[in-house]
Amino acid sequence: MTPSNGLVTKSKVNVKKDEALAAKTVTILPTAFLPTAGTELSEKQRALVANAVDRALCITLSDRFEVVAPDAPADLTVVATVTHVKETNNLAAGVSAAAMIGMNFVDLGVPVPTPRLPIGLGNLSVEAEAIDPSGRQVAAMVWGKGATMFTSPKVSRAGDAHGLAKAFGDDFGRLLVEGQSPRDKKGIDIDLPSRDKINSAMGGAPKYAPCESFGRAPGVKGLVGGQLGLPPEWTDKGAANTAPEE
Repeated sequence: MTPSNGLVTKSKVNVKKDEALAAKTVTILPTAFLPTAGTELSEKQRALVANAVDRALCITLSDRFEVVAPDAPADLTVVATVTHVKETNNLAAGVSAAAMIGMNFVDLGVPVPTPRLPIGLGNLSVEAEAIDPSGRQVAAMVWGKGATMFTSPKVSRAGDAHGLAKAFGDDFGRLLVEGQSPRDKKGIDIDLPSRDKINSAMGGAPKYAPCESFGRAPGVKGLVGGQLGLPPEWTDKGAANTAPEE
């Protein structure tokens, strides 16, 4: 595997570009947690993080692939595993969220970014692969990223992991859509989202019906909740037809 690192994202990737670009259909198996990953998270929190990976994968892959159900034939099958979670410190996130909200009531004439306390920041590590019908690996990624002082704090142990899960899903999805890691592209990488991607991100219906199994994005409720530091357990309904308890 080849390193493909950004400023705060560390990853290793392997992709057979021609085979990835030749594929037309894809199915996504539900993301799993290693038993040792995120042991301080509740079952509901773990389910939300795993589902956030799946939803982001489905939305991004829909830009080029037809997403089909797991029981349908597909050129590629994607499976991801959460290998490590460092939980967010609730107290530190709460203090940071309160400070950010407080700054919104200070009239300085210009937006003022308010950094988080540099303690208790969460992180996430995920591994994923895409295999063809014969079981041969077409693409793989080992990925890790941590929250920064400029990541919006959410008062939940799963707060940072939930947001980072979306970032991973988008990264691995783009690896398959483009046949290369987004961080390996030359020049300025401007990824203009498609109309379908914007609609899905705002909580609208996904482009392909199988993506409905991962539920719809929180949309405006999620954006507002993020600004207020609300836990993802309050704003994200998770996978369709599931309601895991604490």
